[in-house]
Amino acid sequence: MAVPDGPRRGARLAFRGWRARRPFWGGLLLALGGGEILLTEKASLKVVLHIGMQGLAGYLLPGLMVLLGLLILFNPSQRLFYSITGILLSLGTWLTSNLGGFFIGLLLGATGSCLAFGWLPDQEPRLSRRRRRKQAGAAAHTVASERAEA
Repeated sequence: MAVPDGPRRGARLAFRGWRARRPFWGGLLLALGGGEILLTEKASLKVVLHIGMQGLAGYLLPGLMVLLGLLILFNPSQRLFYSITGILLSLGTWLTSNLGGFFIGLLLGATGSCLAFGWLPDQEPRLSRRRRRKQAGAAAHTVASERAEA
């Protein structure tokens, strides 16, 4: 039994519309960076570099990174505060969480925070290269047909 393409295509377009109205990749990368750092906290003791008094901060900072990434996704109007706090937390994991999740979580969090900070909500969504070519070809075709009529 074949599943019709109509509902899937509608859901995909709805998701793309939702994603276009928020700094999606910034929030996602910040949350993934926090998640990666949390996973490195569960590494074996032979791999762990920091343990002791920094143990609570080692779980608190990446947990807040995940929370800020989700807040960026679901409350994009406050993205500037969330992204500045996210970059500070990402840099703080350098000291508290195995060198920021062995640099991977630190870089993901910093990149996501920068993407969220730089996102502009009032810009028109970028058109794909294929769509721009179609529009340019259609415009050239109408100009050529108008010249032919004149």
